[in-house]
Amino acid sequence: MTPFSKSATWLFFTALLSPSSAVAGADTAAILGQASNSSNTSPSWESSFQAGFLSQQESDFDGGGTYSVNRANLSADFTRVYDRRRTIGLSLEYGYDGYDFNAAAGDPWSDVHSVNVGLPIRWSLTGAWGLIAIPTLRSAAESGADVSESITGGFLGGVSYRFGDRLTLGPGFGVISQIEDDTSIFPILLIQWKITDSLKLETGRGLGASQGPGLSLNWQVSDDWRLSLGSRYERLRFRRADTNFTDNYIGEEEGIPIYLGASYTISKSSELSIYTGARVGGSIAIEDDQGNPFTSSDVDATSFTGIVWKQKF
Repeated sequence: MTPFSKSATWLFFTALLSPSSAVAGADTAAILGQASNSSNTSPSWESSFQAGFLSQQESDFDGGGTYSVNRANLSADFTRVYDRRRTIGLSLEYGYDGYDFNAAAGDPWSDVHSVNVGLPIRWSLTGAWGLIAIPTLRSAAESGADVSESITGGFLGGVSYRFGDRLTLGPGFGVISQIEDDTSIFPILLIQWKITDSLKLETGRGLGASQGPGLSLNWQVSDDWRLSLGSRYERLRFRRADTNFTDNYIGEEEGIPIYLGASYTISKSSELSIYTGARVGGSIAIEDDQGNPFTSSDVDATSFTGIVWKQKF
């Protein structure tokens, strides 16, 4: 296997799309502090549930061999709405990544489980200014690994300004601890731009059974249908299960998925989405228990398909 090094292009993409896989429940409304659907003037509760599945096809290693992944994601969001611009929420998210390797060196790992807990807070400031803060706690570990050795934490925050009814824009930043690695600190672009009455560019969770907010272009074709084009940078770093030779080692998968999705509004509270796309710029790596490189390889681009169901209550 060949060493993997990050280029300047990767670092720029990381800053733009936010590599915060530890941020749970970071959809567009939570990030930008946009108005809730609720019209109540007194405090109320809102909740939603989302389930997704993604099938990632085989991808070739540079040094020979292939791997594929089936990913599943379940999330629940509970939000206390004080008014249309002030909310405090609790986000819970579970992710499953089932790997299938066909490599000469054997299987580097099998199934990975991750759990995210987030506390998204958005609050209106004076005038058109808004504040967002999302402290998070996360665990990511292979089946059989020591979960206590896989816990990380982070914070995402920023401010936004409403330039009229069509554009909300602002700077943000993230601070995310990593398993046996330096803390990741990165800038984030917060944007919600209503280009036309039916076309919108925005920061948000996007589609997919995967972690991390990104950037998406959404076209509301009709009252029932919406098309989306989006991307994000993804990094899954987790504690591996102990073996005779690799106690407490770390596994890591990186890549940039680019997707096209179609969403159908079943009812005012329910939505079903399907999507397809390509994952590019990928890599697989293993590090020792001190975070020192053990082995790594770039992987070829591959395709994926998925489905997502979201239900509001």
